[in-house]
Amino acid sequence: MRLKDRVAIVVGAGQSPGEGMGNGRATALTFAREGAKVLCVDHNLASAQETVDLIRQGQGIAEAFRADVTKEGDIKNMIADAHQRWGRIDILHNNVGVSLSGGDAELGDISEEAFDRCTAINLKSCIFAAKHVLPIMRKQESGAIINISSMAVITTYPYVAYKATKAAMVAFTEQLAYQNAQYGIRANVILPGLMNTPMAVDTRAREFKKPRAEVEAERDSKVPLRKKMGTGWDVANAALFLASDEANFITGVTLPVDGGASVRRG
Repeated sequence: MRLKDRVAIVVGAGQSPGEGMGNGRATALTFAREGAKVLCVDHNLASAQETVDLIRQGQGIAEAFRADVTKEGDIKNMIADAHQRWGRIDILHNNVGVSLSGGDAELGDISEEAFDRCTAINLKSCIFAAKHVLPIMRKQESGAIINISSMAVITTYPYVAYKATKAAMVAFTEQLAYQNAQYGIRANVILPGLMNTPMAVDTRAREFKKPRAEVEAERDSKVPLRKKMGTGWDVANAALFLASDEANFITGVTLPVDGGASVRRG
């Protein structure tokens, strides 16, 4: 019960269609299992509710909330809902992200519309969620913000908007950490590597018209550790550590969860 009596918002707590468990859903389930009350936020309310139902099956406390995180008004309402419902906000976990499914492409092919959409979902949402939660956390003199970026930041990745926005998220998290340390607020960012999640694998299978098993095997072969991708639970466990008192003296950190990919050289 490392998060007993704490209130967490997990943005992106639903998941896209496909096999397995997404990072956001796994994190919401993990936070609830460890004692947090969780507001499960997603643009797909039915998917967020599925996450809530799974939490309640385990006797956890959770509510679903629909938000289009490209709109500041929806983000403001999301923060207000959690605060009015439970009286405080201890954890903000930003897990939304889009690449290929948002129209992302290589530089010569990317459209203005796709770039703007990816930027709004990946970066703008994270910035405005922090904007609206910080007054509450500063008043409490405590809080943990966890942003989910990507190993695309420090590895070769061909699609422009995802790489650029996820790199900007790292810089923004460092700024958050420095400017809010005096208020007892910590901010850290996780870089997931190759993960076996619906967004990562099933989206590519659909986009490239390949069998899922082929995409999975191709990605597995690139992972140094056991030649096997990570899962949503690996990201969730890292987030749990960063949200808990065990990480009480850790802020401004960029944490790869990547099966050793970031230590490969040459």
